[in-house]
Amino acid sequence: MPLLSRAPVLLLIAFALWNNHATAQAGVATLGFQLKPVVVMDYFDPSVEAEKEHLRYSMDLQSGFAFGMSVRVGITNTISMETGLGSIRRSYDFRIANDTSLYDETGRIRYTGYELPITGLVYIRLGERTWMNTALGASLDFYPGDVEAVVKEGSAYIFRRNWAQASVLGNLGVEYRTPKSGTIYVGATYHRPFNDMALADLTWNYYGPPAARTFTERVSLNGSYLTVDLRYYFHEDPDRAKLRRQRNKKG
Repeated sequence: MPLLSRAPVLLLIAFALWNNHATAQAGVATLGFQLKPVVVMDYFDPSVEAEKEHLRYSMDLQSGFAFGMSVRVGITNTISMETGLGSIRRSYDFRIANDTSLYDETGRIRYTGYELPITGLVYIRLGERTWMNTALGASLDFYPGDVEAVVKEGSAYIFRRNWAQASVLGNLGVEYRTPKSGTIYVGATYHRPFNDMALADLTWNYYGPPAARTFTERVSLNGSYLTVDLRYYFHEDPDRAKLRRQRNKKG
């Protein structure tokens, strides 16, 4: 998990490099939304396999897509906190092969989860309206239920280990702040659960003779993923936010 291990270093670099280029975001809360396609890489172990005598099973992460909303609150001119609510759908291809009967079939199954992250961000100003930020934080991930997919002579059944579990995440990106039209952000996020996300039972059905039987192997899905992040934050005037706070104090 290279991004995760480097995240604390990136935060220290960000603190060391910030200077008198204030970002003018202290005390300002901005609302945004995000789209995050999953990048499938062999390094993050997207595939799991199991064998039992003449049977071979496999499950491969093929794609994924996350989306949601986020709220960013400026703590100082160079530090913000961010939270929100998101949903992610992972798509897996599973394969069941029997060397004896020459049965070999694949199917697809999708597993949906929800995420409640909270991160701390540090900014580095790159240009007049361009900033780089790095973030590190945690997420509480929720899994609403189990899913099943059936093929001709078998099935795949994914079931959650816990209805909620914790993850750690790291983020690095660049954003462009327009004068009045909001902020456009492009970056990447690495999300890693502390425990395996779910378990999957892969089953082959034997219909006889002499009697029908089922052969099942269980594999673990770790749930780690890397995404490309596309975000948009609505414009919030810092002076207007300051004026609202002053009015609230007087009220």
